[in-house]
Amino acid sequence: MNKAKKIFIKNGQIKTMAGREFAGSILVEGTKITALGETLDVDVQGDTVVIDAMGCLVLPGFIDAHCHVGIGEEIYRWEGEDYNEMTDPVTPDMRAIDGINPEDEGFRDARLGGVTAVFTVPGSANVVGGTGVVIKTAGIIVDKMIVRDPAGLKIAFGENPKMVYGEQKKMPMTRMGTAALLRQALADARTYKDKIEQGESEPDKLPERDLGLEVLVKVINREIPLRAHAHRADDIMTAIRIAREFNVDLVIEHCTEGHKIAEELAELGYPAVVGPLLANRSKVELKDKSFQTPGILAKAGVKVAIMTDHSVTPIEQLPLCAALACKAGMEMEEALRAVTINPAEILGVSDRMGSLEAGKDADIVIWSEHPFSISSRPLYVIINGEIVCPESGEVLS
Repeated sequence: MNKAKKIFIKNGQIKTMAGREFAGSILVEGTKITALGETLDVDVQGDTVVIDAMGCLVLPGFIDAHCHVGIGEEIYRWEGEDYNEMTDPVTPDMRAIDGINPEDEGFRDARLGGVTAVFTVPGSANVVGGTGVVIKTAGIIVDKMIVRDPAGLKIAFGENPKMVYGEQKKMPMTRMGTAALLRQALADARTYKDKIEQGESEPDKLPERDLGLEVLVKVINREIPLRAHAHRADDIMTAIRIAREFNVDLVIEHCTEGHKIAEELAELGYPAVVGPLLANRSKVELKDKSFQTPGILAKAGVKVAIMTDHSVTPIEQLPLCAALACKAGMEMEEALRAVTINPAEILGVSDRMGSLEAGKDADIVIWSEHPFSISSRPLYVIINGEIVCPESGEVLS
């Protein structure tokens, strides 16, 4: 079917996540939202698709701020596990984009949960694991699904790196070793940056190209943040200590014990991507896991996103994770922000997504009722201005 040039959504209860909520309409032209308001004068003749959203809630598509969709295919064993290069603890040159399979079932599951964009990232086996990418959840070619690449460099603290390399009798076997390797990598990047700058005026001083150090220089230049896997409060503070030492941007991933140091995190100003909460306590550092954590952090003033870590928690359950955080004390508005505008801001893509505003990508989900209701379902999923079938990803508009 030919793609519609326009989509007109009328009679919906529209919650923009940009401070407005009203009964009205949204006009989509091409890939963008071009107008929205209580009343819109729109010519619906010709190739305009009209959707009557009477009785429905219209929201921006949800964003999962940390998952392994496409790079950790859940129906496979080793065949589709491409998120941990467990041969070297420092692998900044790994790129998630090179391991993503757009036909992974996880993309379909994301759409079924109203998730229209994700941050897919390498795993936590390595101290420095590689770069993650923000992509849409519909498409057949990864390069055409990209929103931002790279969008952050994965680093990991705690049990995982020391377990993987301790078993190999290699560094790091301790938390001290993890911190030392990360510091050295950042120090090497500073030196590499200095040599590159010197080489601009003295070409014979240019160092040999190093793809890993090039990525780390992006961190040093604050072009991308460190995305720090850290569960325990002491690991969170180690990540912050190193980020402050090298004056780099940082996002705390998991933040399982963040509720213990919520005031400190708020004062220091680092955002937290919290989860997976809908999972068992599979290791010691998860012993204090709680659905209360996102609400406690948000009330303290921390910018919070809620994530699934798919496939640890199935990605279609992102709305349920947010609902359970509300049940545990998080304000509903904050929980909605934690799966829309907050992850967009944390990921550096809020100019394109996270809220319903003119000029932003037309990533829109029309819900049968509030998405935190157990019986709610997405009636329409619109990604990049195209109505897509949640099950197949086929363009319907």
